[in-house]
Amino acid sequence: MALGLYIIGDEILSGKRQDKHFSRVQQMLAARGMQLQWAQYLGDDPQVLKQALGASFARGDTVLSCGGIGATPDDHTRAAAAQALDLPLQLHPQAAELIRQRILGASLGDPDSAANRQRLEMGVFPQGSEIIPNPYNQIPGFFLREHYFVPGFPVMAWPMIEWVLDTRLRALQRPSGYLERGLIVKGVMESEITPLLQRIETEHARIKVFSLPSVDDAQWGRHIEVGVKGEPQRVEAAFASLRQGLVDLRADIRTETVRSI
Repeated sequence: MALGLYIIGDEILSGKRQDKHFSRVQQMLAARGMQLQWAQYLGDDPQVLKQALGASFARGDTVLSCGGIGATPDDHTRAAAAQALDLPLQLHPQAAELIRQRILGASLGDPDSAANRQRLEMGVFPQGSEIIPNPYNQIPGFFLREHYFVPGFPVMAWPMIEWVLDTRLRALQRPSGYLERGLIVKGVMESEITPLLQRIETEHARIKVFSLPSVDDAQWGRHIEVGVKGEPQRVEAAFASLRQGLVDLRADIRTETVRSI
């Protein structure tokens, strides 16, 4: 089951606004021993959103999605999620009550005014959705099929994502953390070390390998950073196999790299 992130909005793709979600979500996940498997930026295009969401629903991914759940004409995420699953949109009763409370509490005028009826559209979700609480202004996000939809505003989105991580996705947290160990090597090509990496992934369960070549690094020049990553107790044996395999290939091992979350 892959963990993914959608960041939605034409304003991000055009450069009108700079994305803050990606780095913040990485930090929140790292604090819980979790890591993204993929991330994607999407514009406010109904067909593009429907196709992307349809694909991640079909794969069974767990997805965090930021943006596009407002009630203005350029907000298409709610409708695209419904269309991707061939579900109707409907006003969620709990969301409606929370929005009405917000209208009254913020003195936003007659609850039956055109503006406030429009605000209720923010509680229209695909059938079968459940709500994500919003501590900032009480207007909720929603989730279904392990897809979690929050607003684009960081002040709202980030505490809502933390709620998702600590309630709905708590089982995915790794109390033991996540460890990445690598080596800077010279004198070998990626094609030479590929069989070694394939063997390590086969022999060591729940370990991922990586190979990051560089041609103009200021310190090491042309080199490859090659390594293994996973739960700390599983990494050590895999890393020992990697080092020995590189020695057998007569690679020039320069230094070790370590990263933990």
